[in-house]
Amino acid sequence: MKQRKNNAGRRFLTQEDFTSLTSKKPYKKLTCVLNRKAGRSLGKISTRHKGGGHKRLYRLIDFKLNHSVKTATIQTIEYDPSRTAFISLIEYEDGFKSYIIAPEGIRPNAKIEISHDKESNSIGNRMPLKYITPATPIHNIELRPMGGGKVARSAGTYGIITSIESGYATVKLKSGEIRKISENCRASIGVVSNVKHSQVVIGKAGRQRWKGIRPTVRGKAMYPAAHPHGGGEGNSPIGLKYPKTYKGKPAIGVKTRRNKKISTKFIIKRRKKK
Repeated sequence: MKQRKNNAGRRFLTQEDFTSLTSKKPYKKLTCVLNRKAGRSLGKISTRHKGGGHKRLYRLIDFKLNHSVKTATIQTIEYDPSRTAFISLIEYEDGFKSYIIAPEGIRPNAKIEISHDKESNSIGNRMPLKYITPATPIHNIELRPMGGGKVARSAGTYGIITSIESGYATVKLKSGEIRKISENCRASIGVVSNVKHSQVVIGKAGRQRWKGIRPTVRGKAMYPAAHPHGGGEGNSPIGLKYPKTYKGKPAIGVKTRRNKKISTKFIIKRRKKK
């Protein structure tokens, strides 16, 4: 019996746009097997709702791009099961290969440059912030010089330089956060690929299980010993002034950032609240 295409699980289901991909198999020398522990530390669950999922190979991504040769060619654009963005295999002029986060609009055989002392605002090029023209979209942004990209690495994200003064570049991120970053930190030109990832409709619970995400049960649907929200007759409220985690800690509207964190002084405006 054939599966009915218009059932509840497939009616609104949508998929990623893979038309821009040029290779199905990864470069074997840049892959490894990660031992997934299903959210457990020392055998005890430290992160709930993790487990199962499809077997996958982890792609080793070069976020630093500190190779001695400064010119490389885009070889492929590939899917990476471990991240939302697409990745590209690049080959330097000396034959060395590595994976990078693929920017939107990049194509195979395109040339990219990794420079430290000149301006070149072509897609995929990497250089210090002080050489990048303001209002140019950037991604894979370093927070410390030569420390490797830490910010704007997921699908569709980017930052915009609004000003450069006193040795710092003011960068506005897609989340709404505005922060100062040293002008010697490097970034790559362009928006991260797969910009429509956030519009994908999962459609059915099975697709979440393939990704290793297990079901989440509401606290108010539990019994009192399992969660502070539990208990009561029928669809009752949580009975508290503010929501809590299953361990009894405040859950919503509570700041979790350390008060004495060094980088706080560089944040001009915090990101927007959801």
